[in-house]
Amino acid sequence: MITLRDVYESGEPDANTIQLLYLLLSERSPNENISHKTMPSMPGHTRFVRARPYKEWWLICVGADPVGAIYLSTHNEIGVGVLRRFRRKGYGQAAIREVMTRHAGERLLANINPDNHQSIHIFKKFGFRHTQTTFEWTL
Repeated sequence: MITLRDVYESGEPDANTIQLLYLLLSERSPNENISHKTMPSMPGHTRFVRARPYKEWWLICVGADPVGAIYLSTHNEIGVGVLRRFRRKGYGQAAIREVMTRHAGERLLANINPDNHQSIHIFKKFGFRHTQTTFEWTL
């Protein structure tokens, strides 16, 4: 059904990969975000991607076509995003299942915005349990 293609496979991610990851980020609604409050510039995003911020990062592909991305942070936190036009087809769940298989026996985490009920439901379905609530305050 899906395959995971390594974002870092050829060394530095190409312009098409960076553009796709930027589109994914731009499509996130406020209740899907936990990592940023404003959309970064494309040059800023490019620097971020090229800095290899995650332990592992893959494009979720159906055939040769990327439909989303999933990563594993250095703390084993899973982050997943699917382009809007491909949502509700099971691609995100299949990618999560694949990451769980690749990292069987390891402690995996998912940090989810508390308003993102769909993601909470999906991770609970996979057996993840609620372990922490974090509060933020800024001036």
